[in-house]
Amino acid sequence: MYDVFSLPAIDFPEGFLWGSATAGHQVEGDNIHSQLWAREHEAEGREPSGKACNHYALYRQDVDLIAELGHQAYRASVEWSRIEPVEGDWNAEAVEHYVDLVRRLKERGVQPVITLRHMTHPEWFEQLGAFGKAENLRYFERFVDYIVPKLSPYVDAWLVINEFNMAWTDPHAGPLKLNMLKAHARGYHVIKQHSQAPVSTAHAYIHWFPYRRHDDLDNRMTAYLDFVTHEFFFHAIRTGEFVFPYMDAVCDPEIKGTLDFWAVNYYTRHMVDARKKAFEGERFGHKQLKMISKDYWFEEMFPEGLIANLERLKDLPVIITENGLSANDDRWRIVYLALHLSALKEAIDRGVDVRGYLHWSLMDNYEWGSFLPRFGLVNCDFATFERTPKPSAYFFRDIIRENRMTPAMIRKHLKELPTLGEPGIRAKD
Repeated sequence: MYDVFSLPAIDFPEGFLWGSATAGHQVEGDNIHSQLWAREHEAEGREPSGKACNHYALYRQDVDLIAELGHQAYRASVEWSRIEPVEGDWNAEAVEHYVDLVRRLKERGVQPVITLRHMTHPEWFEQLGAFGKAENLRYFERFVDYIVPKLSPYVDAWLVINEFNMAWTDPHAGPLKLNMLKAHARGYHVIKQHSQAPVSTAHAYIHWFPYRRHDDLDNRMTAYLDFVTHEFFFHAIRTGEFVFPYMDAVCDPEIKGTLDFWAVNYYTRHMVDARKKAFEGERFGHKQLKMISKDYWFEEMFPEGLIANLERLKDLPVIITENGLSANDDRWRIVYLALHLSALKEAIDRGVDVRGYLHWSLMDNYEWGSFLPRFGLVNCDFATFERTPKPSAYFFRDIIRENRMTPAMIRKHLKELPTLGEPGIRAKD
């Protein structure tokens, strides 16, 4: 555990951008034409997304809430499955919905950061083989070319795809990742025809850590997982060369340089055990924090990983496009924010050009099969859809207003350190 009450005051660079993030499928509700909709209803043990947060209907009040909480930027995704529910059939109502969303954000002084593909796509595209077939990339390129000009007058930054670098246990994932990389590059070039705003793709940055620190096999597999989830992408963007296990290298000059900034999603570390089939080592017992009522991938805080990994990205500006935690007790969120913002400032002091921070998530939402994990600064009642800002939302608002974090801010919003038992550890006066 860390003593957040002893953290020093930190100041962020002038013009630093603060905000929050969501994904369409996780908040909008009734995304019936996406490839996940039917599978959610068929999968045993998984809750369907249903109405989610009903954000599609309530987006106007959500824009007002975002502005009231002081957010300067808001990351949202446009759902391809709503815009093109049937191949070649464009939905004008859905287009106008997203135009109105970004327009309202701009009117309230909030910069829209728009993701074009956040885990979901139309069911018809899935039936064609989706990104698994290179010949299908033209459909995604056509979608980008269709929607970007309509949104570009209001959008301040673009993310082509979210987290395609994952799937680390599949040694033959190379062809799919190459197709996704090409889709990203094509999307980048199309956006540049219609928009002056910077473009990136959100990268899921896991800090891989050997289960046995000085075990040769654990260290080798840690390096392997780092390559197939991270370094293959960085190398391709920097050189245009795609290198991946079980396939010949591919050189594609259209890929090189197709990022204007590194977009980083960071949460925690994963332990690597070379002796386990999926390399998934157990967390250190003394670090485990079971903050929700189910086993979950996020049961540890590891802010140090943010420093270590960002130091690899000094060649371009960086925006943290996701960072947050799942907890029923909102006090953990304040602790997490304080620790990770402190680590982020250390990365800046070490020479990383970090330009902004988008917290995941604006509100509690649908977490890909369950409503139990709660990541939001704002509580969402999934029965009534009432939104209620949590203490962490006001802590974050104070940080945004001052562009700094101080011990007084922490003590104002956190009266005692949270504990998985009772009572809490009280802050000093």
